[in-house]
Amino acid sequence: MSGHEAESVPVLIVGGSLVGLSTSVFLGRLGIEHMLVERHAATSTHPRGRGNNVRTMEIYRTAGLESRIREAAGVLAGNDGILQVDTLTGKQRRWIIGDIAGGMDVSRVSSSDWCLCSQNDLEPVLLRYARQQGADIRFGSEMLSFTHDGSGVRARIMRRDTGGTYTVNAGFLVAADGPRSPVRGHLGIGQSGPGELFHNVSVTFRSRALKEYVGAKRFVVCYVTDPRGEGALLPVDNEERWVIHVPWYPDRNETLEDFTDERLTAHIRAAVGVADLDVEVTGKAPWHASKRVADSYGEGRVFLAGDSAHEMPPTGAFGSNTGIQDAHNLAWKLAAVLRGWAGLPLLDSYGSERRPVALATGTRACVQAADEQHPGFSPAAGRNNDPADLMTVALCYRYASNAVVGAPPEQPIVPDAFHLGGEPGSRAPHMWVMRGADRISTLDLYERSFVLLAGSGGQKWRTAAEKAASTLGVPIEVYLVGTGRDHDLAPDADADWAELHGTAEDGAVLVRPDGFVAWRADAAMPDADRVLAQVLRTVLCRD
Repeated sequence: MSGHEAESVPVLIVGGSLVGLSTSVFLGRLGIEHMLVERHAATSTHPRGRGNNVRTMEIYRTAGLESRIREAAGVLAGNDGILQVDTLTGKQRRWIIGDIAGGMDVSRVSSSDWCLCSQNDLEPVLLRYARQQGADIRFGSEMLSFTHDGSGVRARIMRRDTGGTYTVNAGFLVAADGPRSPVRGHLGIGQSGPGELFHNVSVTFRSRALKEYVGAKRFVVCYVTDPRGEGALLPVDNEERWVIHVPWYPDRNETLEDFTDERLTAHIRAAVGVADLDVEVTGKAPWHASKRVADSYGEGRVFLAGDSAHEMPPTGAFGSNTGIQDAHNLAWKLAAVLRGWAGLPLLDSYGSERRPVALATGTRACVQAADEQHPGFSPAAGRNNDPADLMTVALCYRYASNAVVGAPPEQPIVPDAFHLGGEPGSRAPHMWVMRGADRISTLDLYERSFVLLAGSGGQKWRTAAEKAASTLGVPIEVYLVGTGRDHDLAPDADADWAELHGTAEDGAVLVRPDGFVAWRADAAMPDADRVLAQVLRTVLCRD
């Protein structure tokens, strides 16, 4: 191809890390053609961003990826809890969090569970799957510049191996290009928040003997408080590969070059409390924990996702999960607009829904950093940690936007206590049901279309949905929940779908493709097709 020829694609993704690759997966699942460009030559090689929370794993499950991810993460499947010690062999030892789920039976509220899968293991899984779906993914390709207007985006791309350039015309651009996002800078979008909070050097190393000192219970992370070995110790394979985050103080004129292999080896030995521990430093990389949120999540047909939109401390693993969930929220909306279901203003709801979530989650991540006394972070003391709060932040955040009907605008983005009751704007409740011979979660139904759940008298809701779908050209799948011959989903004997979803047996719940409740009917309606059609017009911004 010559440098003067232009390619055209509905969506251009800039950035091929976790969020960019997840965006590709979600768009591919929805049948949306797209191109992804990433300046690096390959996926990440550094073990970081390991904690995938319950909501993220639900999303990956629906996308058909959960089993592949758990296979890639098998070596860490038994790790749980957050430990604090003076040294690993010392006398002071306490579990800050003994159980990430806070003792909750996760299977009662979700189809999935937490999963530790390091970024260097997860990204190749996403990449292979995205390409299997036909995604056009180009590593070693850097976007040099772009222009945009009301009709689309025109981007100039360079192949980093040859220096050759070409043009891509796209309907929309998704910028997953990191915390120093060139796209955000080009758009002139500012950021709010305190900025940089603390600095660490992430050190990868090998030690065969270290596992002997870990103990019977394998941790997710162990915080070492002894000043000589202060840091956050993390297993990579529970055998010989490890990571330690060592505090770094640039304000004291420390440079990365000061962290020599000799210094780091001594630091690791002090952290463990074994003077002759075998240590082989294999890599080091600086990272900066910050709290910032973009003042806007995009402009026109250009959208920010992941670290380009928000930064937060790594504690609680909130940052990467928030970014992946950004991608999931945006993907179905792009698909709806490109397929003609929705008006272009639907895309405005992306920022109005996801930005408040980032603000609330970033605040919680800072509290978590204080509670865990993360090395290098010395704010005012946090609050007493409640493990269940991690589940509340992961699953119970809410949206109040034009893409939801009936969500109280004054509701807190993250509630004070764990609650999923089918309210508009909340993640739809999980419920185990039988569909024919298969036991599935209701969450497995939500991906490619709107879904209407109804119970007794549901045939009227089915008819209403069919009429509304026909009128608007919007796909709606209807599932009647119950044990009768005409029902599609049979719940467990002790389960009450209507109570779980906060409605009556003759009511209904409309769920968006991203699994969030768009609207809820408290009872049967004589003009249900008209009401449902109007709800869809509102949610899809077609009024």
